[in-house]
Amino acid sequence: MDTDADARVAAGVTALSERSTERAGDEFTRAAWLSLADPRSDEELSPFADEDRGWVGEGLRWLVVAAVSYRVAGREARASRRGVEGIAVARDLQTTRSHPAQRACLDEFVADFRVAAGMDDADAAYRTAADAYREAGDAVDDPHRLATSPLFRAAAAPIEQVARGPANGEIAVEWDDLHGSDPSDPGAFLARRATYKRQRFPSLLDRVVDAGRLAAPRGTTEYGNDSFRCPDCDSTDVNWIAGRTLCLRCSAPMARA
Repeated sequence: MDTDADARVAAGVTALSERSTERAGDEFTRAAWLSLADPRSDEELSPFADEDRGWVGEGLRWLVVAAVSYRVAGREARASRRGVEGIAVARDLQTTRSHPAQRACLDEFVADFRVAAGMDDADAAYRTAADAYREAGDAVDDPHRLATSPLFRAAAAPIEQVARGPANGEIAVEWDDLHGSDPSDPGAFLARRATYKRQRFPSLLDRVVDAGRLAAPRGTTEYGNDSFRCPDCDSTDVNWIAGRTLCLRCSAPMARA
């Protein structure tokens, strides 16, 4: 079932496809606010509920993407405000979570907001998150299940989206990049997320800001679909995302050939 937040995400994706990046930031901000207020509208779930899936992650995700959008649009002050807002929300949500790994993931979000908004101390924030994951390791029974829960998937999404642009629309951040090689050591397995982002997210975002273009998120894709052709780059590789049909390569709206 589509929600009001889904509609705002779709509007943000449309804005990205039209190279209206500040408008995309506005729409993703609205999506974030709606998602944070009502993370599971069909279940009337409070964002402050101490639940094990972390449905509030989607709201935080879109705040990060909003900050990135404003950075790409050259609206540094607006990006900074989203960063400050996101850090405050993540810190507040930490006080409502009992599981230390979820609290560590919120530390990871804090670091993401610092990068996305161009704020200081991102490196230290990622190190804090990595340490928190290591300390939480003994409380994690199934790191794979945790890492694929909504909170953790939402925390992975912004860097995955940002990385698409410099990679010609391809998947440039893989599961193995974000996680350690040994799930039998849950703390190290999860700490890899923060370490990888510390090493890669700032430089990836710098490249996107310099290019002045943020790729849309990746959805369902198909290569060489001759029914569609990109009017901007002539590609026939398609990305279906948020009800929109976009070019996999450059995120422009696709037209039927």
